[in-house]
Amino acid sequence: MRYYYLLAMILLLGCKEGKKYHDEVEKTAAVSENSRTADVLEFQKKLNAEFKDPETSPLPDRYRKDFESLDFFEIDTTYRVLAKLVLTPEALPFLMPTTTERKSKERVYGIAQFELKGNRFELEIYQNEELMQQEGYADYLFLPFTDRTNGEQTYGGGRYIDLRIPQGDSIVIDFNRAYNPYCTYNKKYSCPIVPAVNALDIAILAGVKAFKKE
Repeated sequence: MRYYYLLAMILLLGCKEGKKYHDEVEKTAAVSENSRTADVLEFQKKLNAEFKDPETSPLPDRYRKDFESLDFFEIDTTYRVLAKLVLTPEALPFLMPTTTERKSKERVYGIAQFELKGNRFELEIYQNEELMQQEGYADYLFLPFTDRTNGEQTYGGGRYIDLRIPQGDSIVIDFNRAYNPYCTYNKKYSCPIVPAVNALDIAILAGVKAFKKE
């Protein structure tokens, strides 16, 4: 689920953006509660396995050697929303700042409009021009966001969600799949900074919590 780029420089210094957990999201909302929960549990299992593996983990050895699990919020399927996806085909590419001097070339693929906890929200969803040329990532989308939990329960810089281009005009966003940028764990990584437009004025009590270094 991490937002990876398949370029040599980004593999060495980037946030490992695209190769993580971006299993295809269900194309309808007609999924049972148990199925939704099982899907998130599988996501968490894969994420923990990746963090344990020295070949894929962003954790420095001193943290990885005793790693057992990331800290997750309790699964809450009310944070799984079916959003209307308004495409923005005329959007021009722009350079998204990162936590280093690197710039990430993105364009706004579309705007997700949805309701959560009785309130309406919008989030921009991005597509990376270089990543979409790589095999297996032509339909990959990137959703970074911030919310009221940042700096307290969650990482101060916000979190990411991996998505795939849907077939219709709606897209499922499951905030239980929200994960931290790699720079949360290791400063050698370069991670896209969440655009201000994607700040949610609500606490998203779902997904990965802040990493506590002990």
